[in-house]
Amino acid sequence: MGIAQKQAPAQTRVASIDFFRGFTMFLLIGESTGLYGHIHSINNGITQFFGTQLSHHEWHGLHFWDLIQPFFMFIVGVAIPFAVANRQKKGDTDKAIRIHAVKRSFLLLFLGWALYCVGPGRIVFRLQDVLAQLSVTYLVAFLIKDKSFSFQLILTLVILLLTDLAYRFFPVEGFNQPWVPYQNLGAFVNNKIEGVDKTSIWASLNAIPTIAHTVWGVLCGKLLMSDKPVNQKIKYLLMAGFAGLIIGFSLDLLDITPIIKKIATSSFVFASGGWAILALTFSYWLIDVKKLFVKNSKMFVIVGMNCIFIYLFFEVGGADLIEKIFIPFTKALFTWGGEITVGIMTSLASWASMWYMCYWLYKNKLFIKI
Repeated sequence: MGIAQKQAPAQTRVASIDFFRGFTMFLLIGESTGLYGHIHSINNGITQFFGTQLSHHEWHGLHFWDLIQPFFMFIVGVAIPFAVANRQKKGDTDKAIRIHAVKRSFLLLFLGWALYCVGPGRIVFRLQDVLAQLSVTYLVAFLIKDKSFSFQLILTLVILLLTDLAYRFFPVEGFNQPWVPYQNLGAFVNNKIEGVDKTSIWASLNAIPTIAHTVWGVLCGKLLMSDKPVNQKIKYLLMAGFAGLIIGFSLDLLDITPIIKKIATSSFVFASGGWAILALTFSYWLIDVKKLFVKNSKMFVIVGMNCIFIYLFFEVGGADLIEKIFIPFTKALFTWGGEITVGIMTSLASWASMWYMCYWLYKNKLFIKI
């Protein structure tokens, strides 16, 4: 991990990429403050709807919050072609870029694993964190980035098919119910990694099917970098996004493969990948084509420029620390509104503080990278 000082963001980047990544991380900061839970606890139909959408679906189904990790893994892929081109422009050799990518992958894996050791205060072996998952998807996407479009697309489809078949036909008794919590291949792999009889409902194995998210991101990034007309780029992106939605939801509605984020079923990968592509398309059209949100997007770009830093900060307890600083004052000022009001105001103050940390780093041209 290093700090790049007094270095402006790469000029070859499409503005919507930094916005997309920053907006995703901005929402994650909000989740770290507990704000969405406070919103859900308000006894109001509208707020409970938004609170539900800002939480993970219990098992079979899809909420908006289930898209956040796919969004992040996807936008990392979109950025890969731009990042490689930028390093080549600076004179880095292909070998140096490849070594950097491998080192980055292992550092992501280490950080994703180490975060699970902070809470219990002891060494544990869990790999469900987004950074650990990303270490796999990023490395695969990087290594095949120069392969043809057909090769990359077919590889992701084969991975999804093989993963789906592995869940269906895994022969171990007690773990041969593919779509049942704790009784599937993902649970078996978790138990073996952690050395216990029952562990998280989230599967470490998710790093395999979600390779598709990052590889599809690379394909979209290469399309945006190309000299194709803007209208053609948007057309291809829309076709890909809607294709992902149609395939994903059809698999679910036809009772072939249910949409389950916690084990990253193929239908979930298709559906969430489709939404990710469509979100990128809208961002690209709004910011880079129509120039309608350029100034306001800076609020999110600021977060995106130091996304790894702020993620690690709130994951190791930074959000809780800031909350402890603010809560005496929010209690004094907002007790009249009750416990929920105090909680919401404390969360908002914590959210604003973490955004300002990113702003301070951005203003001083400090970009913490790995």
